[in-house]
Amino acid sequence: MKPTSHLIKNLRNSLLATTLATCATLPAQAAPSQKAIDIAHKYPIVDGHIDVPYRMQRHWEDVTQATERGDFDYPRAKQGGLDAPFMSIYIPAVKEADGAKELADVLIDQVEAIVYRAPDKFTIARTAADIRDSFKAGKIALPLGMENGAAIEGDLKNLKHFYDRGIRYITLAHSKSNHISDSSYDKAKIWKGLSPFGADMVREMNRLGIMIDISHVSDSAFYEVLELTEAPVIASHSSLRHFTPGLERNVGDKMLKALAKNDGVIMINFGSFFVTETAMRWGNEFNAARTAFEKLQGDKLTPEASLAFAKSYRERFPYPFASISDVVDHIDRARKLVGIDHIGLGSDYDGVGDSLPEGLKDVSTYPALIEALLDRGYREKDIAKILGGNVLRVMEAVESYAAKH
Repeated sequence: MKPTSHLIKNLRNSLLATTLATCATLPAQAAPSQKAIDIAHKYPIVDGHIDVPYRMQRHWEDVTQATERGDFDYPRAKQGGLDAPFMSIYIPAVKEADGAKELADVLIDQVEAIVYRAPDKFTIARTAADIRDSFKAGKIALPLGMENGAAIEGDLKNLKHFYDRGIRYITLAHSKSNHISDSSYDKAKIWKGLSPFGADMVREMNRLGIMIDISHVSDSAFYEVLELTEAPVIASHSSLRHFTPGLERNVGDKMLKALAKNDGVIMINFGSFFVTETAMRWGNEFNAARTAFEKLQGDKLTPEASLAFAKSYRERFPYPFASISDVVDHIDRARKLVGIDHIGLGSDYDGVGDSLPEGLKDVSTYPALIEALLDRGYREKDIAKILGGNVLRVMEAVESYAAKH
């Protein structure tokens, strides 16, 4: 759910303004306890997916300082205790065979520039040990994950190129099926799972030490990955399909159990669309209404008309934001089905527009989530696993396999 055009970007800005006006009428969120704040700063928080690079590509801001826009900047990250946000090197599906590799390199440059501007605040992290060392030094580590393997462009030499540049996970596909894998969003299941190249790429990712991310792929591709991989995999920013029936983008119960058997981790997405059926239906209905409106406009359609329609629709049908409790429901169900060792956080900050739950609007709010976990009876040591311990274990397992092969 990322902008793919100037029109959509303006549309989301308009929706954000409407949302802020709506939020102003809501009761203030209770401040988290000192215990929750202390836990946030006591253990490494590793977020599996934050879309800062593409956000900067669309509208540059210096995130080493406080920013007016977006969900992430240094002051808010430090406030929330965020230690290792995986920077998403997001490649839109339209870039398949049209400059995908070039864009990926540019976005990696964006992340390296953050560290160059503020080496006292940030570091590039290529290993789990790098993340732990950065945490001890009081710096924010910036590991890299590529969202959409389109940038590999059918050449395993490019896979090595991006490994050398620091990429440590790859989401095989995004909103469209590509030369690697079918997408959960795409009705056209070209490969009925992985392509032959995709199967080779999974093996090579194991050999190099790159985590395989099964967010966004089709169910068939998910199971094929698990048959092929020799190392644990992750879902870097996915939630549970149980709460959003019919949304293939989320992970079903059977899939979750298979992921746990692989010793992998599901990293829960915060976006309301992925968290509650109500928000998912609202999104689907809005998209259908907008499509119908634009079709009626025909050649007379203007960006201003689209923005006006979106604003009017939102005023008439307010967006049903999820709550922190809704997010914790996903964590609870995952714990019930597969245990505490297979859960992490993949917020999708800066990637889901203004659909974030009440109380989890930016990277300063991890203590609020921790407070909700404490209220549900989670032990501190288990919260530490969710915050980062589990995904660091997977990173170390992937690194260990690569070292031996």
